[in-house]
Amino acid sequence: MEDEIKHGNVTHVPNKGSPESPHVACSDSNHNNNNNNKEQDRFLPIANVSRILKKVIPSNGKISKDAKETIQECVSEFISFVTGEASDKCQREKRKTINGDDIIWAITTLGFEEYVGPLKLYLSKYREMEGEKLIFPKQQRSDQRRQHSEYEQNIVFNNNNNININTN
Repeated sequence: MEDEIKHGNVTHVPNKGSPESPHVACSDSNHNNNNNNKEQDRFLPIANVSRILKKVIPSNGKISKDAKETIQECVSEFISFVTGEASDKCQREKRKTINGDDIIWAITTLGFEEYVGPLKLYLSKYREMEGEKLIFPKQQRSDQRRQHSEYEQNIVFNNNNNININTN
């Protein structure tokens, strides 16, 4: 089939359903058995999706349940797609652990270059904070985490996927 996307022993096949209910089915037999429960297990929790969506819409905006579920499926499929590519790379290199650099490599390889800059920035900040765990006492790290959280809240992606940092 021309629309198939293969990663390891899983083949993603777009469903020919209606446009109102986009869905990507996996042809791996593990995904087809116990479809309802297994399908929910591979999705990002809907509460996390809702929380992220609420950050980017106006305060008076509403998000329908259908919209949340559709975005949940799309985000989960994107994560699976990128992770599968990174996993394949790690297997070729005989490594068992996928790291942040593997994810950035996969995103670049899959043609999502516009996301690489923001991800590298985030990965750098994350590694900086992880390194500080070894140096600073717990209370100091707590203060830094709060500052980092405030910094993250001020990062805004505009329509061109560029980063704007609010300094208000």
